[in-house]
Amino acid sequence: MTQILKTLRASLNGAPHLVRSLAFLLLALPVGCSGPPPAPEPDTLALIRERGELIVLTLSGPTSHVEADDGPAGYEVDLANAFADSLGVTARFEVTASLPQLFEALAAGDGHIAAAGLTLTPDRAERLAFSPVYKSVTEQLVCRRGGISPTRLGRLPDADIVVLEGSSYEDTLRAIGETHPALEWRTRPGGSAMPLLEAVDDGRADCTVADSHLADFARRRHPELIVAQDLTGEQPLAWAYDARVDGLGDALTAWFAAAHANGLLEALDETWFGRFGDYDYVDVARFVRRVENRLPRYRSLFEEVADELPFEWELLAAQAYQESHWDPDAVSATGVRGLMMLTLSTADRVGIEDRTDPQQSILGGAAYLDDLYERVPDSVTGPDRLWFALAAYNVGMGHMYDARRLAERLGRDKDSWEDLAETLPLLSDPEHYTTLRYGYARGHEPVRYVAKIREYRALLAAQDL
Repeated sequence: MTQILKTLRASLNGAPHLVRSLAFLLLALPVGCSGPPPAPEPDTLALIRERGELIVLTLSGPTSHVEADDGPAGYEVDLANAFADSLGVTARFEVTASLPQLFEALAAGDGHIAAAGLTLTPDRAERLAFSPVYKSVTEQLVCRRGGISPTRLGRLPDADIVVLEGSSYEDTLRAIGETHPALEWRTRPGGSAMPLLEAVDDGRADCTVADSHLADFARRRHPELIVAQDLTGEQPLAWAYDARVDGLGDALTAWFAAAHANGLLEALDETWFGRFGDYDYVDVARFVRRVENRLPRYRSLFEEVADELPFEWELLAAQAYQESHWDPDAVSATGVRGLMMLTLSTADRVGIEDRTDPQQSILGGAAYLDDLYERVPDSVTGPDRLWFALAAYNVGMGHMYDARRLAERLGRDKDSWEDLAETLPLLSDPEHYTTLRYGYARGHEPVRYVAKIREYRALLAAQDL
């Protein structure tokens, strides 16, 4: 302290009053001020419930956490919210900038769980406590079409590879490097491999490594990306958690067992990763181009119409793309026209005069879909109700009623879209359609129709519009 005062006096010569003031402040400081504050006592599960808040550490990325208009969104967000609900508390998400910072924050007691698509590696299992496994992925080498795309481990040293700093991808490359010592790679800090996938797409690197579900997601936004090879077998994902929180480990074990048994994990997989069909490069590349050069003309119309209806604008846009590829002058061999491909009778029914006018077409198509949605039996609930309505838009409500009757005969659930998707193709079989009121239908078409709309809706989400 004396030395500090001497230094201040020397540097502030001519300002004795300032020296006296600083000296007073320094002397007033408590003796132990320079030491670290005592570590807080760890929480317990009972305290978390009492406070009503679960602190969730996470990373920013399209498959973990993104900020949406109505709050945080993402696969990990939905999963963590469901766990918090089971405890009767609210999840508060704290986004860290990188994997090392995530683990540091957890070790410091700044969060209760770390939910960020973490690979459960042997090294991490020695250092951290983990929940039961909830998903398996494969680490893949992702490159750009037409560039260096090593399809064998021996060719990896030929590529400029960049990976996420502190990730399990580095561990994978180190293991490969033991038998291929010429292998080198660069690292970049961050919370998600998505920026590195974008760097590969932009030509700023030849390849990167990403989990299979993120690679699949990225290819829907950047269709020039290709999977050159799998670098691992299936790898488990799990949450890390603060083992000092009494009761938290047991709660996680019990909850994940229930989430596996009751279908929650399967449902979330379908919501976030199961919406894509088989990858079709030509179709995806064409879609991405049309998002850029066609959709902007009609987006505001989709948004305005969706405001009045129980449908997202993205769903209406996806349906219009399936119908016409966003071509207002589209016409089919059967005479349906416009963005939403309305028949004359349907246009009359919803009060549309010009089917080729984009605004009228969107209004008419949305109104017709809304009418079908209301006519779906009340016993059909949740997302299934929307899939029923979309199928009816394609094949007619009469044939949907027939499919329900047939599903019931066959011992299937007539209120489940999954069961109806298996039943509808039977409407082209004379063994079945001759016994039904509305007769023959090309029942495979509405199944494909709904699947493609769901895929285009997911592709729109992947574009981060």
